[in-house]
Amino acid sequence: MFSKFGLGFLPVLGTVTEACPPVEADITMVLLGVLLSLVAIFVASKAGGEFANWLGFPPVLGELLGGVVIGISALHLVVFPEGGIDSSRSLVISILEATAGLTPDAAEATFKSQSEVLEILSELGVIILLFEIGLESNVEQLLAVGIQAFIVACVGVVVPFIAGTLGLMFLFHVPVIPAVFAGAALTATSIGITSRVLSEIGCLSTQEGQIILGAAVIDDVLGILILAVVASLAKTGEIDIANIIYLIISASVFIVGAIVLGKFFNKTFVALASQFKTRGRVVVPALILALILAYIGGAIHLEAILGAFAAGLVLDETEAGKELEELIKPIADVIVPVFFVAVGAKTDLSVLNPAIPQNREGLIIAIFLIVVAIVGKITAGWGVFGLDQLNRLGIGVGMIPRGEVGLVFASVGSASGALSPALDVAIILMVILTTFLAPPLLRIVFKTETPSPSSETV
Repeated sequence: MFSKFGLGFLPVLGTVTEACPPVEADITMVLLGVLLSLVAIFVASKAGGEFANWLGFPPVLGELLGGVVIGISALHLVVFPEGGIDSSRSLVISILEATAGLTPDAAEATFKSQSEVLEILSELGVIILLFEIGLESNVEQLLAVGIQAFIVACVGVVVPFIAGTLGLMFLFHVPVIPAVFAGAALTATSIGITSRVLSEIGCLSTQEGQIILGAAVIDDVLGILILAVVASLAKTGEIDIANIIYLIISASVFIVGAIVLGKFFNKTFVALASQFKTRGRVVVPALILALILAYIGGAIHLEAILGAFAAGLVLDETEAGKELEELIKPIADVIVPVFFVAVGAKTDLSVLNPAIPQNREGLIIAIFLIVVAIVGKITAGWGVFGLDQLNRLGIGVGMIPRGEVGLVFASVGSASGALSPALDVAIILMVILTTFLAPPLLRIVFKTETPSPSSETV
């Protein structure tokens, strides 16, 4: 029976494929689309950053808002093929059709290819950001607050996860697997957004800043483990213990190994850089190391940003560390805003429309998730012990933004089919609000209470 129908259909399918080959993207049109998108991104990031700075807020908030303006919620200049969005909703594609001769047949392929390039640039932006943050951090300071950061991370993961999961199950009667997915999304912390804000307001090197940074790194690793568990649970109904053990071991070995090996690599790096006489003699080898460690981090199923951060920590200990901090800034100024604007561009404010029935249910659940998301992370700030005159509220607020990490949880849950439309909307709304609330709240809590200097003994 299989041979009769299967073999019979193969020639037909082959004939159709030969007769109607899929239209491929024109590389020239993809390039033009990326160029127009980057123009929109840079204008939005600069205008938004200046506006936010004028209002007294961190520029990163303006970059996020600029992304919202040019994204799916407003101008449709920078949109991505997520949630069923196609080329007909991209203003850039329309401009290419009107001015550059892009054919309607090639529009969809061009749109997808252009979006993939922007996604890669966005990921490269956050890699450079974490490399820069690693350079601005200090291994000894991070190790000094290591226990405190670990406790903050654990409290910030356990409290919102349990409260969110049980609350959804008992208050809203959500089934176990969707409730676990939503609870897992509450555990995330966007290290990119928090670290950028702390750097902008001059609090990154304080005790609070180092605790937040260390906790966010640990939170990221814990988030990977949780995502692996819930994704496995949604897919098979069982938890893959072997995969969890592998992730725990690989994360520990990678982070500790990178820092330990860095102690031996420092002199080699300085000696190598001193031999170069052309431009980029320091920054290019440094970027090579950052990209290699980022690749290793991604290849062993962790996060590439962890590798970039580890590279920054390693090179911060070298004689060229301070020079590198200044050299990397122009590169970060160009590529990092792509990440923040892209996060804003993907923010669909239509989920706030109560006229849509599924949004009404989602809004009610979202209110619960938002409260748990904020309270759960603020509670983590009080997990710090043995330290006086510490801005515990600031530490908790620093853990609030979910950002791109929360969106990853939402997208994995949605793709698995485990989330109902209402719960999907609620999670996205929680991610949006926590992402946009954190930058101004961080400025407020660190302005009202002076952070303790990093020189204090922990």
